[in-house]
Amino acid sequence: MNAGAAPPSPPPAFMAQVTNNGLFLVFTALAATLPFFLPMAVGVVAGDAIAGEASAGTLRYLLVAPAGRTRLLLAKYVTTVAFCLLATLVVAVSALAVGALLCPLGDLTTISGTRITFGEGLARALLIALVVAASLLGVAALGLFVSTLTTSGIAAMATTVGLLTTVQIVDQIPQLHAIQPYLFPHYWLSFADLMREPVYWDDLQKNLGLQALYVAVFGSAAWARFTTKDITT
Repeated sequence: MNAGAAPPSPPPAFMAQVTNNGLFLVFTALAATLPFFLPMAVGVVAGDAIAGEASAGTLRYLLVAPAGRTRLLLAKYVTTVAFCLLATLVVAVSALAVGALLCPLGDLTTISGTRITFGEGLARALLIALVVAASLLGVAALGLFVSTLTTSGIAAMATTVGLLTTVQIVDQIPQLHAIQPYLFPHYWLSFADLMREPVYWDDLQKNLGLQALYVAVFGSAAWARFTTKDITT
């Protein structure tokens, strides 16, 4: 995939295969929730992490403890990361339960047309869920940074969700293809490549590398802002 190509999309076969194998409902549910619902939930949690404490008047008391600002900020980010994983697993497990109730389970056909066992398909479903959770780390870091800029939890949450929506729109405009590979949602749907045989790793690696870059940049910015911020409430 070249730098100016559109973001990878999950094949329509995901939805078409649900009636043949309920495990495909896991892939379909993650593909449906990743572009907006999961990142929006993460953006709300991350945006409220610091600003929510400030607006409630509890941030100053938290900083009285000897743990310090850096440890508090890290604890807030770890909590947000845990939410990313939990939210993703809830979607995946719920989809698997519904798929098992409504559709048959068994060996399944990959996107490449090869057959794999149900056990291997389940392992790939777990790996896909972990990749989806990791894809949300950039949003979490961005939201945490925004949360350090204001004392209003609502404003931080709204700003984070607004930025998420804006970046998603920019990622769909063909004329802006030059910058799209650097936007955190660009490779989100590359998790579909885990259902190929052999697995295509290129876009998956780009996605994880891009999330790591956003975590480094906005995590550092959040630390720089929070450790020098005048806490009065």
